[in-house]
Amino acid sequence: MAFDFKKEYREFYMPKNKPGAVLVPPVNYLAVRGQGNPNEEDGEYKQAVGLLYGIAYTIKMSKKGSRRIEGYFDYVVPPLEGFWWQEGVQGIDYAHKEDFRWISVIRLPDFVTEDDFAWALKEAEAKKKTDFSKVEFWRYDEGLCVQCMHTGPYDDEPETVRLMEEFMEQEGYVLDITDQRMHHEIYLSDPRKTSPEKQKTVIRHPVRRRNSDGV
Repeated sequence: MAFDFKKEYREFYMPKNKPGAVLVPPVNYLAVRGQGNPNEEDGEYKQAVGLLYGIAYTIKMSKKGSRRIEGYFDYVVPPLEGFWWQEGVQGIDYAHKEDFRWISVIRLPDFVTEDDFAWALKEAEAKKKTDFSKVEFWRYDEGLCVQCMHTGPYDDEPETVRLMEEFMEQEGYVLDITDQRMHHEIYLSDPRKTSPEKQKTVIRHPVRRRNSDGV
């Protein structure tokens, strides 16, 4: 049976529908950076998602080609994720999606090296006749976070974020969004196949412990 990251690492992919703290280890990702409203038809975001899946499945299906990746095991391609921010905004302003900056990502199994990634770029470009140069190999150490499962439309996320903020206040955490630590979402539902009210999204915010002076 193929290794499924969602099932094997439930603490990171299947949190409860109430906020909780989690310490996230460093993870390797396929990543594409961009900006703008993710809902634009044929916009930069949707193009980025296509590039990510093109490389993700090239690596997964390497088992059927000439490339033998050391340590390879069969696995389910992990869900799409995104890191989001807006210049001059602490958190996310959902009313101005045109100002979004983002890094769209798909997790890589630990056995994938940068050399394997470079091979996958060349392989995908040769087979698909597409420019994949925007895709990068990105290692990110997320650290201490508060997360919660959000069920419902993306535009209703502020209510879940409010619950997370209340949890932080009660448990002695402070929101720690910086240039290096961002609002993080993990998309467990395919919006093409799931009605908005049933969509499941993990929302994760970086935090730190409140200082002794309350800051």
